[in-house]
Amino acid sequence: MIDVIAVGTDGSATADKAVELAIDMAARHEAELVVLSAYNSQPSALASAAIASAWVPPGPLGPEWNPQEAERVEELLAHAKDRAEERGVACRTASREGDPASVLVELAERHGADVLVIGNRGMQRRMLGSVPNTITHKARCSVFVVKTT
Repeated sequence: MIDVIAVGTDGSATADKAVELAIDMAARHEAELVVLSAYNSQPSALASAAIASAWVPPGPLGPEWNPQEAERVEELLAHAKDRAEERGVACRTASREGDPASVLVELAERHGADVLVIGNRGMQRRMLGSVPNTITHKARCSVFVVKTT
């Protein structure tokens, strides 16, 4: 029996498809949905260099990127929760700072997930560090990988 479905999101199109499928699964199984995400409050090397030199990089690494990361994640989670609740699915959210794969595995376990839904972004690379690949190897629950590419 599937009582708790967890889904990881980072706001990408791939993750959005995983969230949509997880909402559908939760509705069909009358399960609770837990939407999970990870954030990093430390700037990347490029952002650190930009801050040190007072140069503002173009695109998503601009000045709003690093300080807003945790807040951006909370907005993503709130949006996903609203989508689930609009479909009549009970939903809660959780996030934590850290490596995305480790955070998703740990939070899924903490919330008693029977299945963890993730998008396949990065799966085709077959290289160390792929978030979906790491999750499929470390999760203690079943993992449902949504083919999005």
